Amino acid sequence: MTLPFQYAVLRAVPRVDRGEFINIGVILYCQGLEFLRAEVAVDDVRLRALAADVDLDAVRAAADGIVAACREPAGLARENYGLAYRFGILTAPRSTVIQPSPVHAGITRDPDRTLADLMLRLVTAS
Repeated sequence: MTLPFQYAVLRAVPRVDRGEFINIGVILYCQGLEFLRAEVAVDDVRLRALAADVDLDAVRAAADGIVAACREPAGLARENYGLAYRFGILTAPRSTVIQPSPVHAGITRDPDRTLADLMLRLVTAS
């Protein structure tokens, strides 16, 4: 059985004023399986190539916060109405060091595997 899913790529934007970014993760939401997860992989060398003075610890902390927010409710009660709402909050456009791409859709039989495949294809593959 295949189910629809939505995903967004997480981008590190070390200098928001320049708009340059590197893909560092993926958020995947599959409503049919109540699945909301994110994975991240921060590449220090590539980030430093964009901005030598980037605060790598801050980038990691922000990215890890998104991963944690997918796993369990945090923050205000309104942010925890459900996974669809949380996915919407996490993928809303923002002007910060971690920015989500536009949301894309697909179909999956196994969201864990799809998340791993997206990470490989969009983030970790050289």
